Amino acid sequence: MVLNFSQTNIISNVIIIIPIFSFILSTFAKTFVITTILLITPPFTQLNTPYPATAYLKGFLNTKGIKSFQSDLGIEVTCALFSKNGLTNLFEKINLLKQPFSANVKKIISQQKDYINTINAVIHFLQDNNPTLAHSICKRELLPEASRFEHTEDVENAFGNMGIQDKAKYIATMYLEDLSDLIKETVDTHFGFSRYAEKLGRSANSFDELYNELQKPYTFIDEILIEILANQMEEVSPKIVALSVPFPGNLYTSLRCGQWLKKNYPTVKILMGGGFANTELRSLSDIRVFEFYDFITLDDGEAPIENLVAYITKNKTIDELKRTFLLQNENVVYINNAAVKDYKQGEVGTPDYSDLKLDKYISALEVVNPMHRMWSDGRWNKLTMAHGCYWGKCTFCDVSLDYIKLYEPITAAIICDRMETIMAQTEQNGFHFVDEAAPPALMRAVALEIIKRKMIVSWWTNVRFEKSFTRDLCLLLSASGCIAVSGGLEVASDRLLQLIDKGITVEQVAKVNRNFTQSGILVHAYLMYGFPTQTNQETIDSLEMVRQLFATNVLQSAFWHRFALTAHSPVGLNPEKYKIKKLTNIVGSFANNDVEYEDETGGDHDNFGYGLKKSLFNYMHNIGIDEPLQKWFETKVPRTKIAANFIENALLENELNPFKPSAKVIFLGNMPSAENFTQSKKGFTREITKLQFYNKKNTAEIQIPKANADWLLTILPQLLVCNKKEYSLQQVKENYEAAGLDDFELFWDNKPMNSLWKVGLLVL
Repeated sequence: MVLNFSQTNIISNVIIIIPIFSFILSTFAKTFVITTILLITPPFTQLNTPYPATAYLKGFLNTKGIKSFQSDLGIEVTCALFSKNGLTNLFEKINLLKQPFSANVKKIISQQKDYINTINAVIHFLQDNNPTLAHSICKRELLPEASRFEHTEDVENAFGNMGIQDKAKYIATMYLEDLSDLIKETVDTHFGFSRYAEKLGRSANSFDELYNELQKPYTFIDEILIEILANQMEEVSPKIVALSVPFPGNLYTSLRCGQWLKKNYPTVKILMGGGFANTELRSLSDIRVFEFYDFITLDDGEAPIENLVAYITKNKTIDELKRTFLLQNENVVYINNAAVKDYKQGEVGTPDYSDLKLDKYISALEVVNPMHRMWSDGRWNKLTMAHGCYWGKCTFCDVSLDYIKLYEPITAAIICDRMETIMAQTEQNGFHFVDEAAPPALMRAVALEIIKRKMIVSWWTNVRFEKSFTRDLCLLLSASGCIAVSGGLEVASDRLLQLIDKGITVEQVAKVNRNFTQSGILVHAYLMYGFPTQTNQETIDSLEMVRQLFATNVLQSAFWHRFALTAHSPVGLNPEKYKIKKLTNIVGSFANNDVEYEDETGGDHDNFGYGLKKSLFNYMHNIGIDEPLQKWFETKVPRTKIAANFIENALLENELNPFKPSAKVIFLGNMPSAENFTQSKKGFTREITKLQFYNKKNTAEIQIPKANADWLLTILPQLLVCNKKEYSLQQVKENYEAAGLDDFELFWDNKPMNSLWKVGLLVL
């Protein structure tokens, strides 16, 4: 049948279609309502890359067809403040103040014209634009300098005549830090680049201090924040504003946002969630908090936010909410409909970084240590390999909470699919996997998938320093683009590691770190002091272990944390087992995670904090590694009882490589060239083949019997990662024997074959 659409026919068809289309829309609307949600990360988290929570939620909301817009107010406030207009306003405000200033602030104020004239160029440079400015910055004549430049010899020692870009980035960062010092002393004591009013949010059992602070007039930073928020509300016109609060350092600003929204947009619903709520607000009862928020959700945000959207749009009842606090009849109530299931990690969608102003992020260089700088330098796309922690036993950790307790890995294929999608969107190929502890088996699978797809990426993640990280696995990870790992060494004492239930020993950590380092992967260790029952002697011995790890170059970066007792950790849930006493059992009405305690059996931990951090700062800059430990402390400390060569001896021990039939065998290299010749010895002759292997970094040459070489040349192409079939070591052995060859173990473990790991023959 031929249709002839005249003008009359078109009109009549439209008349017929309109009611049908209206019926479809009305039916669709009853089951699925599209709602605009504004997802906000309040100031401040990171300046170099977006905190990923809103991108994760936006990716999930995309799968549900729910329209959302996301904003990182931290970077937007930073760019507004550190601009020519922002500094002009700042200095105008400071010049009106009558208070006495320190000598450092007076110096900065005297150079205010220089700061105002250079700030735009500096920010532009730190946003990875205008790289040629580095030469002018490094001359030390362009930018004004204050107290952050007092140790200028460190700059020259670290960079010398090379590394112009990094040197300039470091100088520009110190310049911004000087301005930060100015802001804190003059107009806003709460200011910090990666945290704001953190002290008010940390251990805030009572809401009083925060509440009183929020009744005060806006600070200078508040004014910038609210102006940007007001503009976004006008542009987006959302029905819901969801504030992500991962840390105490952006709690205050989230409350300021909520306060302004409540006053100016009373019909808009305000939701708060994130890491701070998940750990601190599980027993919330203060009704004043709901002067700033309408809802607070806990743990994974996907199901709670989906049900809130349905409730707000009148598609679900209040009783169907998931893990949500709200105010009812002037009481804080918690609703958790157990019938609503959480989404599997494969169902939550790919993180979506659209809307975020990715070109505005600032790569700061606070510390010249190549590993330590990763937290502030470079744009990293954030992803997760697995939800929760596969170990889940550490006694200092909140292992009773779902975000750690519920372990669920994703497949390597899904992870790489998400990586490719994000790279296409952000045009950045750097990834930071933000796992509690990435599982070695999944890391292996991801690395193989990356290589198989020929993806060019750089990535790093958090791990446990467990023996699964063999030399060959670390080589594979490095080949896939892994550039660094961070992991918890905690207290470098075997007794305390056992008490922590860490599942590792110091000797094991040293060997694993050697495997990483020799593979070209940088290593950062999280360190802890003040664990229950830890003595002064154990603290010094831990420092000695750390010193030796730096001295043997198997550790490149680290950070000391003071132990904090948390309510949801095994120590917090069973303090008597660890010989400590809680000082109070009173549950506060606001934040309840950090718990005050008394450790009658432990050492005097307050005497060690400064010295531990000072020594570590120097070790990371390769300074003072051979100095006596007493050098770093102002008070007398015990002499270490650890042998000076403990780590060195541990690293000299050969690792046993037992034959594991299930181990996977792969070849990452290029096929070798082959040259046959006859070898004569004591009247006997045999055919020998010389194989020469070449890869990007290494070469290897081996000489083996021709029959073995012929087999090796046949099997190597089958071991390439691009092949669909995978070979176990047992299958390689069977293939060898099927070729009529004998003594596979003797051949496989001999010296020639043992050198081929250098050119990509790996057993995993």
